[in-house]
Amino acid sequence: MAQVVSVRFRGGQKNYYFDPRGIQAQPGDYLVVETAQGLEYACCAEANHEVPDEAVVQPLRPVVRVATDNDHKAAAYNRRREKEAFGICEQKIAAHGLEMKLVSVECSFEGNKIIFFFTAEGRVDFRELVKDLAGVFRARIELRQIGVRDEAKMLGGIGICGRALCCGEFLNEFIPVSIKMAKTQNLSLNPTKISGACGRLMCCLKYEQAAYEDAAKRMPKNESFVDTPDGLGNICSLDLLREQVQVRLDSAPESPKRYKLSEINVLRNGKGSRDGIEIPKEHPVRAASGESGTTTAVFRPRQRSDAAREPLPVLSAVPDVNEPLDEEEESRGRRRSRNRGKGGKSKLSSTEKMAKQERAIREGTVEKIPVRSTGDTSAEKKAAADRAAEQAARAERAGSSKDAAQSGRSDGKGAAQEQRPAGSKDGSQGERSGGKGGNSRRRFRRRPPQKG
Repeated sequence: MAQVVSVRFRGGQKNYYFDPRGIQAQPGDYLVVETAQGLEYACCAEANHEVPDEAVVQPLRPVVRVATDNDHKAAAYNRRREKEAFGICEQKIAAHGLEMKLVSVECSFEGNKIIFFFTAEGRVDFRELVKDLAGVFRARIELRQIGVRDEAKMLGGIGICGRALCCGEFLNEFIPVSIKMAKTQNLSLNPTKISGACGRLMCCLKYEQAAYEDAAKRMPKNESFVDTPDGLGNICSLDLLREQVQVRLDSAPESPKRYKLSEINVLRNGKGSRDGIEIPKEHPVRAASGESGTTTAVFRPRQRSDAAREPLPVLSAVPDVNEPLDEEEESRGRRRSRNRGKGGKSKLSSTEKMAKQERAIREGTVEKIPVRSTGDTSAEKKAAADRAAEQAARAERAGSSKDAAQSGRSDGKGAAQEQRPAGSKDGSQGERSGGKGGNSRRRFRRRPPQKG
């Protein structure tokens, strides 16, 4: 067993072991430790404890000291220097026209080394950029190309679940994720729904993969030939979490039904032919509602207290007619009566109108409106049909008389034209002009002159 202290560097979620060498550190204390790149400023994640020798990576680096005030000031100065270096590096990248995106900058605790992290689609020749940065900062310059996953881990963010990104919170290293995991979990294969902030498949697909794989071993495959309490059919979908299947029955293929795993008998696992399969004579028995497999939610209304059960008082909008009127209402009634005497009309409010109607109903002075009986409807229909037939006959007679009058006028006009002499100039002019003494007011077109 080896005694170690667990520390965590800035921007990382992985713990590293260091030899305390007699230093008693507490979680949250800042320490100066020795690394392969030199002295570094780190935070204690776990106090002195013992771990197996197999868990320690040799050589075990020591803890130099607990951070002092000067160490805290040096760390703060390095943070300001990193911000300055980030802006200068972006300007240099634009000046050189390099297709790269600067992500983060880290400055060593001793200040003799600056690391620039960037992302790019391909290889980038940044040799000239390194020379310019080294001339500005007078330190060792290192440029590291990282992937989009590392970028999301450094920058952090919020996932589609509403929580902080897993890689920036607790994941020590990235786990491999494949599209097969999404298919096993029956998730949508839409890239926008199964991709994280980095554009890659979400790391959380791996969390429940073992549970889905274990459930898939107990469940039949899709398109399996099964026997159910309602008859034979093929499985069309699986619900691994509830351990239920949806079966398309041969008797009703258009309406699939859902069954528990204990309610079916698998006759053929997976796709294939039904030839040679022995069909049992008896169908499986439907499972009771109390058996495991499904959870039935029972809604019980909340019991109200005795005070809540008491009926609430109902306020009537219509005043009581037997209740005596107060002085203000009496004066208002006197003013209305004076207005009526003068010939003016007084306006009553809706409440007063309702009170007046109720008073009239109680006194029995309301005139009852006769209600037409709806029992003898056949007689009414017959009378309506007779009225419609009479109107149609009247309209037909009026149309025939109108046609006769028009035909008579046309016959009289023809006779008048025959009696008029062909060369009668006075007659034609009189008819055309209407004639002062003539009886006819019709106008005729001028006849064309005769040739010869």
